[in-house]
Amino acid sequence: MTVFAVEYVYAADSAPARDENRPAHRAWLSGLADAGQLLTSGPYGDGAGALLIFKANGEPELNELLKQDPFALAGTIAGIRTTEWTPVIGILAPHAS
Repeated sequence: MTVFAVEYVYAADSAPARDENRPAHRAWLSGLADAGQLLTSGPYGDGAGALLIFKANGEPELNELLKQDPFALAGTIAGIRTTEWTPVIGILAPHAS
């Protein structure tokens, strides 16, 4: 499996929708973490987006997965950047293929 860094950029006016959908979003992420597909995630300090680290069999699989995020379904994400990433040092390094 490949490790991917995923950056979300939130829509400027989406804070109310994110607040409403956050419990479902976090439950979705927790399920992926329990399944070993999500290694870590969290919002940026300025509230403009988030960083998520996933394991997937490829970018097409990852993109299909990201479409299921309650934040995506609610239209709160203005942009997504996915980048294949190879952690070399630290606690995520064992996940690199």
